[in-house]
Amino acid sequence: MSSSELYIYDLGLIDYKEAHRLMLNLLEKRIAREVADTVLLLEHYDVYTLGRKGREENVIDKSIPVYRVERGGDATYHGPGQLVTYVVIGLTELGLGVAEFVHLLEEACIQTLRGFGIEAGRVEGKPGVWVGGKKIASIGLAVKNWVTYHGMAINVNTDLSKFYGIRPCGMESDIMTSMERCLGQKVSLTEVKKAFSEKMANLLNKRAVMQAADILI
Repeated sequence: MSSSELYIYDLGLIDYKEAHRLMLNLLEKRIAREVADTVLLLEHYDVYTLGRKGREENVIDKSIPVYRVERGGDATYHGPGQLVTYVVIGLTELGLGVAEFVHLLEEACIQTLRGFGIEAGRVEGKPGVWVGGKKIASIGLAVKNWVTYHGMAINVNTDLSKFYGIRPCGMESDIMTSMERCLGQKVSLTEVKKAFSEKMANLLNKRAVMQAADILI
């Protein structure tokens, strides 16, 4: 295990339960120091998730599967065209607290979006990344033994209508936006994955190392 490397796995479009299992398995290995800091890049099939304190009444559409999970935050949507990044990273070695790591995640997203011509930023008291009063990326983090898991979802070419099936993070459904909506055209998810991986590695002062997905699966 090298502390100077950030392992990146691109899992493509994957079932939520399978990705969750892989993430939890990686978490235990990272806690045991059997693997290096790792980022999973993926898309999910349509799914709603509720964080630890999420309210059931914030899920309106009952036709899409719902999972209650360990992360913070309330209700959110994951689906095709959205880049989900699960970050399994040890905070102790980095000398970071949870709030500092959330800020770092936001910064990786902000820098990624800037590379595509989108000026994004933060809103005080509302975790995530925002563009013109609309939310383009959501953060839901969990920490065990000072190792992070879960992470960030960036709306790239996301079907924003699916957010109308919930009250995202307890807010109105029309608060969400996407890179596609901001730019007026589809965006290469492959390019967004590459850019985010590079920004994340740079902010962590690590070298991004792409790994074959079948090692995990």
